[in-house]
Amino acid sequence: MIESIQYVLYAGLLISCVFSVFFSIKSRRSIDGKIRGLSAAKMNISMGFMLIILALIQMFIFSGSSIRVVIGAIFMVLGAFNIFAGIRNHGLWSRYNAESNQS
Repeated sequence: MIESIQYVLYAGLLISCVFSVFFSIKSRRSIDGKIRGLSAAKMNISMGFMLIILALIQMFIFSGSSIRVVIGAIFMVLGAFNIFAGIRNHGLWSRYNAESNQS
């Protein structure tokens, strides 16, 4: 059971890391500001998931020392903030794109 949870967490970590790198490259290479903003928002969301998965790995897979739990809690808070900021920015850039397409 623990082994299957490890595989799921590591697969989620790998997937979120790949998405984070993909959207980071897409954001940095884009000339259009709208695409850059949307890609940066998606990068924040995927980095947030990556940090939360890292926190879960730290807290549940390895031995439960207090330092690991504190670092895992810090990663979880940072991940939640990244997800929140990414969703907020994605909404703002999506509305901006919708308004500029209507004009």
